[in-house]
Amino acid sequence: MKPQETFQNEIKKQIEALGQDRDMLDLTRIWTRDTLKHKYSYHFSWLARPIIQYPQDIVALQELVWRVRPDLILETGIAHGGSLILSASMLALLDYCDAVELRQTLNPTSTKRHVLGIDIDIRSHNREAIEQHPLAHHIQMLEGSSISSSIIEKVYQIAKNYQKILVILDSNHTHDHVLAELEAYAPLASQGSYCVVFDTVIEDLPAQQYPDRPWGVGNNPKTAVWEYLRRLKEEGRQANDGVPLGFEIDKEIEHKLLITVAPDGYLRRI
Repeated sequence: MKPQETFQNEIKKQIEALGQDRDMLDLTRIWTRDTLKHKYSYHFSWLARPIIQYPQDIVALQELVWRVRPDLILETGIAHGGSLILSASMLALLDYCDAVELRQTLNPTSTKRHVLGIDIDIRSHNREAIEQHPLAHHIQMLEGSSISSSIIEKVYQIAKNYQKILVILDSNHTHDHVLAELEAYAPLASQGSYCVVFDTVIEDLPAQQYPDRPWGVGNNPKTAVWEYLRRLKEEGRQANDGVPLGFEIDKEIEHKLLITVAPDGYLRRI
């Protein structure tokens, strides 16, 4: 066995052990619960734009983009735009690496890869900052409800021009809204790609954690994921590429990260 294979096998075993370490999992739940009181996820930025994500999930997204090598990343929820910039920067790196491998000259503003962001309310100051960012040529934004028929139709028209699609859902966190997003956009995820559903951790937090929000225990992205996977298994769905749609929860990502806002939320298309 090659040294790299030995190394990867050792890591796999370590990750599996982490997923079974009840003490570590309990400590992670306590840590996550208590950092929310300090709005920990708000403290980070990506290339100068607030990203509102845990660093661990940022690293996971980087790994997924490199693994999938998408030409379109679809994101619901924009906020300050940090996640769009993260995705755009990874797509720019893919362009750079392709140019190096093919020994071509890279034109930074000529790209086949893009990020499509959707938000019901793109604040003018956020839109301006995103549009002025050096990576703006990778980004397109749509303003409107992600589950409205008009927005869904626009997204599918845009998606026709791309081959490999990665989907990230991070807008309204109620069960019904996320379930509607899954029904609308999960079929766009390419074979072997992912549909990532953020803030599934709400289900694992104290019931009183979000008193001023419409979501909470029993009504959140994780319950939507569970219901959607049930529908896929019992009722079936068709992917946008015309074949039966299937997803599985990638527990290895969750166990590797330990600290994540997306337990049961990294869905790999199978």
